[in-house]
Amino acid sequence: MSALRWGRGAAELGRTLRCSGRPRPGTEEGTLGGLWGPRRSSSISLCEQDGQKDWGHAELLEVLEARVRQLQTESVVDTNTKRVQGAQPLQGHVCSHWEKKLEAERHGLQQRQEVLQGKRPVGLQSLTLRLEPRIWSKKLAGCLQHAKPEAPGNPSKEQLARALQAALQKLGTQEARQPVRPKAVETHILLLGQRLMHFLQCCLVTGHLPLAHHVLVTHHSKRDKQQLLTLDMYNTVMLGWARKGAFKELVYVFVMLKDSGLSPNLQSYAAALQCMGRGDQDVHIIQRCVKQMVREGFQLEQLFTDLALSEEERAVLLRALVKVEPAFSPPVQAPTPTNTSPLLREIYAKDIPVSYPKLHLPLETLQRLFQQQLQVELSTNVRVQSVEKAPQMTKEVTEARKILQSLRTQWEAELLRALQQTKATMASEAHDGLPTLYPFLCLLSEEELVSVLMQVLQALPPQGQPLLFLAHNLGLRVLNRHLVQQKQGGSYVQELSQHYSKYLQLLAANTQVGILKPHPAFTQLLEMAAEPTLTFETTEVPMLCPPLPWTSPHSGAYLLSSTKLMRAMEGTTQHQHLLEQCPPEQLHGALDALTQLGNCAWRVNVRVLDLVLEIFRAKGCVRLGVPPPRSEAPQPLQPRPPPDSSPVHKAELRKEMARCLKAAREMHSLRSEALYRLSLAQHLRHHVFWLPHNMDFRGRTYPCPPYFNHLGSDLARALLEFAEGRPLGPHGLDWLKIHLVNLTGLKKRESLHGRLAFADQVMEDILDSADHPMTGRKWWMEADEPWQTLACCMEVAQAVRAPDPAAYISHLPVHQDGSCNGLQHYAALGRDSIGAASVNLIPSDLPQDVYREVAAQVEESRRQDAEEGLRVAQVLEGFISRKVVKQTVMTVVYGVTRYGGRLQIEKRLRELSDFPQEYIWEASHYLVRQVFKSLQEMFSSTRAIQHWLTESANLISHAGWPVEWVTPLGIPIIQPYHREAKVQVKGGIQSLTFTSSVDTNQKPNTLKQKNGFPPNFIHSLDSSHMMLTALHCYRKGLTFVSVHDCFWTHAADIPVMNKVCREQFVRLHSQPILEELAEFLWVRFCSGASARSLKRSDLALIAKLQETLQSLPETGTFDLSQVMGSTYFFS
Repeated sequence: MSALRWGRGAAELGRTLRCSGRPRPGTEEGTLGGLWGPRRSSSISLCEQDGQKDWGHAELLEVLEARVRQLQTESVVDTNTKRVQGAQPLQGHVCSHWEKKLEAERHGLQQRQEVLQGKRPVGLQSLTLRLEPRIWSKKLAGCLQHAKPEAPGNPSKEQLARALQAALQKLGTQEARQPVRPKAVETHILLLGQRLMHFLQCCLVTGHLPLAHHVLVTHHSKRDKQQLLTLDMYNTVMLGWARKGAFKELVYVFVMLKDSGLSPNLQSYAAALQCMGRGDQDVHIIQRCVKQMVREGFQLEQLFTDLALSEEERAVLLRALVKVEPAFSPPVQAPTPTNTSPLLREIYAKDIPVSYPKLHLPLETLQRLFQQQLQVELSTNVRVQSVEKAPQMTKEVTEARKILQSLRTQWEAELLRALQQTKATMASEAHDGLPTLYPFLCLLSEEELVSVLMQVLQALPPQGQPLLFLAHNLGLRVLNRHLVQQKQGGSYVQELSQHYSKYLQLLAANTQVGILKPHPAFTQLLEMAAEPTLTFETTEVPMLCPPLPWTSPHSGAYLLSSTKLMRAMEGTTQHQHLLEQCPPEQLHGALDALTQLGNCAWRVNVRVLDLVLEIFRAKGCVRLGVPPPRSEAPQPLQPRPPPDSSPVHKAELRKEMARCLKAAREMHSLRSEALYRLSLAQHLRHHVFWLPHNMDFRGRTYPCPPYFNHLGSDLARALLEFAEGRPLGPHGLDWLKIHLVNLTGLKKRESLHGRLAFADQVMEDILDSADHPMTGRKWWMEADEPWQTLACCMEVAQAVRAPDPAAYISHLPVHQDGSCNGLQHYAALGRDSIGAASVNLIPSDLPQDVYREVAAQVEESRRQDAEEGLRVAQVLEGFISRKVVKQTVMTVVYGVTRYGGRLQIEKRLRELSDFPQEYIWEASHYLVRQVFKSLQEMFSSTRAIQHWLTESANLISHAGWPVEWVTPLGIPIIQPYHREAKVQVKGGIQSLTFTSSVDTNQKPNTLKQKNGFPPNFIHSLDSSHMMLTALHCYRKGLTFVSVHDCFWTHAADIPVMNKVCREQFVRLHSQPILEELAEFLWVRFCSGASARSLKRSDLALIAKLQETLQSLPETGTFDLSQVMGSTYFFS
């Protein structure tokens, strides 16, 4: 659920943090808080605050009553003296207004006191909900009168049928025009509408359909609120009544729908017919409804082909239809079409022999693992033993744990009380027609919700977290638990077990905004107690069985927990809409690639883990990427300034303390991340596990578990190895050695033979590192990737000492990395021979290093400028290196600007201790100009394509659209960059202000749209290349995973993967990628249907866009087939 929905509730419930136990000490953060002094604190409890509020409220009511009596007296005197006609109605109006206001205040105060005293039940039991709407159209109001009996009581079925029939006759046959481009809506109206829609949907889920109907009627009956209502809102409530067979309530909603000026759509008619199918409705009213539906342009078959219906809903719908057309039968579901993309033709061809890999585990083991994972997800969280060094159980530790337990018991009671009070208040507000959080607070039982709140608050870091982030986290946890409970309650688990069992038979081996911050005293108490367990949500932990295969945008990954196919910013819906509108067969390639990546079985590298834990518990090592504890953070020299300190000295001390505080917070964050990763690794050290995958909006793939996966740092990658091993074969040991040298970063310019020779040359150091990693020569610690280097040293040592190295079973992943992969795609798109040679698309004896070439060109330009007397060029002598320019060269392809490039180079220059710091600003400006100039000369086609993409996006976004395209594998892409609008949500502790920039109805952010298009388009190409490689490697029986443009497999399979990788790159770029992109953009944004509703100024932009799309960048003469012979394309 969105932060908007949970923000206010979290704020209301969060106030209970102030309400427990003994008085709080001053809130200094150790010595770092001394300079600012203690914070303000209040000793008034929450109950006392409520009592004071109620007392003040009562006093206010007395004042208002006195004011009313005064107004009444003044009105009477004025009337008797001046005898003005019409004064009496005015007097009555004033008294009536105040009396109603006072009565409402009294009633609300009484209800609140009764709730606090336990005399009134929490919820809607005591509230009367409105059923009959106010109808503004006189004709439709007359129709509704047919349903009202003369005598008191409920209208009969015949009367309701006549009302619906009369309403149907009033419906016009005009077609509702669907706008081609969504009209920009004011942000507050848009968010209010979204909030109301979410409220109605949640009411249906939690069984509060009468409340949803009541709020819908309340909005419909007020002109100013009716503008928020949409057809989907009416349909949502109608569908709820249809599922209950409540014909009377459905008729009311149907009449309201027409009264609002909207025309029913297919879903509206489906709800009406479904309701009639559940009840014994007259055939004539069903016939009238069907005729009206056909007159509106809908066909009966569409009810079964265009709508997502359950089996039960299809049955009751069919029951209604056969009453009027006995011969009707729903259309037979067509077989799922197969993807016909030329890039995937071989993947789905049935006449080509394949050797899909099998998991190394037998069927019985996989079924047992499935049951274990099922139980894990049913429990909704996982408790893991922490790997922090266990403290001695002293008296202080024992007392701290007792205090913690006592505090938590008090907080749970206070949270429960606050939750009940909040629900009562929000139920009352919902009765007034406000779409509150009440139904969302009913998704779980009160005890479960309090438990989730406690877990979220327990995980707060000492520096606190933004309240919006906390609310978002809370909403996701509640939603996930609710979805699991829903699946657990029905037949889903049984059906899942049956289908998953069949799936395992294919996989098994052939054997068979604000900040919420914990009190520093509480933080110290947690540190002292050193509790031994950590709690994770099930979606944060790797799976114990193979993930569910991705079969649609809604189904895949975890067994019960909901997982998005396309991860995006919270609140973004446009990606999901595109995926749902996409033909299912178009997504087959992407879905199968994600399934294949998730099917890779992993295990923990126990030898590396034990060494890391030893360092982690011994206060870490920054050089090796093991974060030290927060206690090792730098401390200020003077915690408090002397009394006679000067203002300048105090300012310096404040800066020093701010630096120390920032360092402490960063160290805590890094330490916590390492603690989670290592604790999970220790928890899984004897298990085989799997990492389900999904993708971002560009198609790039990511593992779903956030803390322990192969996309992390050097340390994270070294902890993982393939669960299934493969014999090294005749060349596997050589690839292990080459991989080892690659990880050290020592021989990047050497050939493969040179790297292999170097590995043999340093074999003594390799074996020493494997045998004595912490006490020997520690050669591995000097590598670029020390922990992966150590893991590889251990694997090489075992292989070379094996009786037959070729038969040694290796589990270590071996990497092949693209050579500046973004520039490789640009060079292939533009057929740029010079650029292709620089990024190893052309065969060569030695690997080309584009970063070194750029550095050499920049150095040549610097030398010439220095000879001409340019001072900054003279200062830079001896400081221009590959490292200084690498980041800028690498990110230019992904859209970095000159400003961003200057900051990157400035950072590299600051790392050079002997560079004169007073020249950093001038030198970084000079170097970024030279780098961009060098790249322009080396990659002319690349810059032309970048300019064409940027200009196209600029015109599209200025015309009011976000940029869209489709990847070569068929994934629909839309850029989620829109203008930001500030939205405020009022809460109990404070008001939350956040920015909203994700909805398609908001105007696009032109700058982000045009700057983001080139890098995002290239990312969509590298993801397409990776997915094609993954699918074809799987077809050949290989284990394959990737970290974007870095491909992993077993050492023995590197030659096969390299061949597939090159083949798929050539096949991908043999497609007319830019031509197809231009054609798609033309149809999407320049066709007559799209441009029909544009203003004259926008039409001029479209004309210029058409001209741009027709002027594709010129391409060079590079022959793509040369990539097949390039050794260092991926190496």
